Amino acid sequence: MKTFVTAALAMTLAGASAHVLANADLSKATELAKANGCYSCHAKDEKVVGPAFKAIAAKYAGDSGATATLVQSIQNGSKGKWGRIPMPAHSSMSGEDLKTLAQWVLSQKD
Repeated sequence: MKTFVTAALAMTLAGASAHVLANADLSKATELAKANGCYSCHAKDEKVVGPAFKAIAAKYAGDSGATATLVQSIQNGSKGKWGRIPMPAHSSMSGEDLKTLAQWVLSQKD
């Protein structure tokens, strides 16, 4: 019985740690989006200059290479994927920050 309780407690703590980490990543990604001007052209639910984050997530849903594709678009900019207005490059962002931001965009759902 003691082993079962210890194992259950360990799993509960591991789950809590993962939840806190996920919230920390969410907060970091939101701050990255704000600091890099993403909200100047994008919003969660509606098109501004660029597409809504939810529309981007929907377009790439089920695409195993979506994170890499978005990293490239954020880092190098893009043109013609969502209309005539090009997205500027964010080449000064670190690889880790680019990946965090791309994964955050892909996580935007209803």
